[in-house]
Amino acid sequence: MIQCDVLTLDNKASGKMDLSEDVFGLDVRRDMLHRAVKWQLAKRQSGTHKVKERGEVRGSTAKIYRQKGTGRARHGSKKVSQFVGGGVTFGPVVRSHAHALPKKVRRLALRCALSSKHQEGKLVVLDSARLHEPKTKMLSDRVKAFGWHSALIVDSVDLDENLQRAAGNLGYVDVISSEGANVYDILKREFLVLTAAAVNDLEGRLK
Repeated sequence: MIQCDVLTLDNKASGKMDLSEDVFGLDVRRDMLHRAVKWQLAKRQSGTHKVKERGEVRGSTAKIYRQKGTGRARHGSKKVSQFVGGGVTFGPVVRSHAHALPKKVRRLALRCALSSKHQEGKLVVLDSARLHEPKTKMLSDRVKAFGWHSALIVDSVDLDENLQRAAGNLGYVDVISSEGANVYDILKREFLVLTAAAVNDLEGRLK
């Protein structure tokens, strides 16, 4: 087991907590992180780019001039790609960019992401993450006291509404539940801040 200090949101000591080596103590595999990030971004891509093909371009389908005797190449419709205003050949169409990634790889990648933050000394465990009021300044002062320039706060499924509303105006702080914890969001922010409840949720999910 890995021992970790537990702090309050006011940056005061609140005891210690044991972290599972199977979740927070792995050797970081960059290839797993790369595969997971590519998978997430591919799923997120909209894929709504579209061009008009020959059959979708407006215009007459009549043969533009006779087959022989003009000295020019043989053509039928004016909607072919050789002419200005014609259809596009092999252009992008609406499609999904998502691809499959085995569940075991996704789980391993998430454990590697958590382990990387611990190894870098960028993992912080809080006893809880709750604010009395939904005030952005209240959260901003606490974040500055910790020295977080960029942070992802992960709490249990029961997220504090005041914390969410306060973080909404801070471009460098994200708040998500343990159910939504993912590789891309963890790596995107410099510090990973977990509540004790989130640690328990993640260990139960990934062990």
